[in-house]
Amino acid sequence: MFTGLSAFPLTPLDEQTEQGIDEAAYAHLVRRCAAAGADSITALGSTGSYAYLTRTERARVAQLAVQHANGVPVIVGIGALRTQHVLQLAEDAQSAGASGVLLAPVSYQPLTPDDVLGLFQDVTAQLSVPLAVYDNPGTTRFTFTDDLYRAVAALPGVASIKIPGIAQDPADAAARVAQLRALLPAHVSVGISGDSQAARGLLAGCQAWYSVIGGTLPEVAVELTAAALGGDTERTEQLSARLRPLWDLFSRHGSYRTTAAVAEHLGLARRSCLPLPVRGLDDDARAQVARVVDALGL
Repeated sequence: MFTGLSAFPLTPLDEQTEQGIDEAAYAHLVRRCAAAGADSITALGSTGSYAYLTRTERARVAQLAVQHANGVPVIVGIGALRTQHVLQLAEDAQSAGASGVLLAPVSYQPLTPDDVLGLFQDVTAQLSVPLAVYDNPGTTRFTFTDDLYRAVAALPGVASIKIPGIAQDPADAAARVAQLRALLPAHVSVGISGDSQAARGLLAGCQAWYSVIGGTLPEVAVELTAAALGGDTERTEQLSARLRPLWDLFSRHGSYRTTAAVAEHLGLARRSCLPLPVRGLDDDARAQVARVVDALGL
């Protein structure tokens, strides 16, 4: 479950009519991921807008994900500001039938390493499913040290660590992954995020890709993952290079807004599917996204 492709679908909203979650659109995205061959589906990651949703909405999304995943393992994001709320969300995820959970150290006040270790200690002590550590300093503003990786990975139930990036040089990237593998228990996988770096990370030895675009364009993500984990370096690099215009849009506009625009252009979500106050891309940027999607035949 914590190897291969983990697809992170959007949670499309319909705030224009105040209907909340667009359940039909969400269910369709989950079914696409399952049909394409994703190894797992991660509901309520950053791409899934978890931080903007109520507990009730998040519980419903977890239920929908499990219901429509057709047996594919579902991992549910449980990050929240307070440990009490994280534990409630973990209970909801497990009640929905999640196979695992994903936890980021969400904060308003800056967190210390002791705060974060305490959070993971408190949560893992009450879990009955495995946990993936969500290291995403771009949104949490917290950066894990290797010492903290080691301490958290030693906790019961921790099964994977999602790292936020990898060196450009292949040799340096491989050395970094080898360094992480040496300090982590053998059962804890290392997963790459940052879609533009996925090929490099997988070829460097990462065992999983926690993928933004995998939740909306699962076929291309599955193909890239299979090539990389199969050791086909040339094919992996070709597939990633083909998607370079998309990675450039991620760099320019952010993966969250760009992926929403891709889904809206393809008719997978209604326009303005992101939670307010996030308004998505303007018309010019949307036109850029549409041109790239059409040119790549996505």
